[in-house]
Amino acid sequence: MAEALSLAEQSIALSEPNPRVGCVIVSAGGQVIGRGHTQQAGGPHAEVMALRDAAKHGHSVQGATVVVTLEPCAHHGRTPPCCDALVQAGVGRVAMAIEDPNPLVAGQGAARLRAAGIEVTSGVGAEAARELNIGFFSRMERKRPWVRLKVAASLDGRTALPNGVSQWITGEAARIDGHAWRRRASAVLTGVGTVIDDNPRLDVRLVPAPRQPLRVVVDSRLDAPLTARIFESPGSVRVYAASPIAERRTAFAERGIEVVYVAGTDGKVDLASMLTDLAARGVNELHVEAGRKLNGSFVREGLVDEYLLYIAPKLLGVGLDIASFGPLNDLESAVALHFHQIDRIGDDLRVLARPRTTSHRG
Repeated sequence: MAEALSLAEQSIALSEPNPRVGCVIVSAGGQVIGRGHTQQAGGPHAEVMALRDAAKHGHSVQGATVVVTLEPCAHHGRTPPCCDALVQAGVGRVAMAIEDPNPLVAGQGAARLRAAGIEVTSGVGAEAARELNIGFFSRMERKRPWVRLKVAASLDGRTALPNGVSQWITGEAARIDGHAWRRRASAVLTGVGTVIDDNPRLDVRLVPAPRQPLRVVVDSRLDAPLTARIFESPGSVRVYAASPIAERRTAFAERGIEVVYVAGTDGKVDLASMLTDLAARGVNELHVEAGRKLNGSFVREGLVDEYLLYIAPKLLGVGLDIASFGPLNDLESAVALHFHQIDRIGDDLRVLARPRTTSHRG
């Protein structure tokens, strides 16, 4: 299962919106005879890739054990059901890490395998398999993406100097690592303020990427300049707006920029409705890189599932904070987090923190 999970990681930035799945086929004698991981959407899944790998090397899979990180699919989407392929191949046993949360599968794949006389077990590697596909599970179970808010800050919690200068608080290793997390996401989101002030591209450049994530801009009135780099760099862009004036709607339409209107009661973008729309469009993990105001809105509305914080060993004193919300009347009202993971990245710390109210099942 450890090898299957390692193979599944190769589907990061490749299989979206499908889950990241790895598969290893083991002969009755204990020899690994086939390996595979899920390809791009519309391409073969992990099980089929492993079956092809075994056949390519002249191995028979009759009676073999298939170790796979997610329940074999049981529905006909862009590709035929993987459980049928395993039945036809004559395998003897399937060891899956965890059940597929997709309602079109959700136990049906395992049931069809058992009905064909194939032994099915589950549970080994379940935690790791779920973590690898935490956005897919979120989209299937909650109908919204897993929201990860990324921030680079000083040890005293400053993301920029009072004049807005922020390049670079953290070191090169942290910046490269941040791009690896961008690559992992289905979409990268920022706000119009960041577009105007920093003019970012928000694409993946510092690590290899087989595809660029969707880039999303929250821009209630369509104030972003159409010359902004985010509208020019590779990959698609989607803008979420509330109620802009007609001439701005026309200007964006003439540029061919997709705009989705989800107005809240305050005249701003309804962030919860935006998340629902992104999930409906196949976004599993949403990577937020925004300024303190939009960060504060996500925090205040309880929409952040995970904080990705890069903490530099520096003190900046007066400056811009991570997220603007509050003020709170008492300490009991604080957003309580737990440290999920802490690592040293170059000279900086990478902290993954999750709200205590956010269960592992999202």
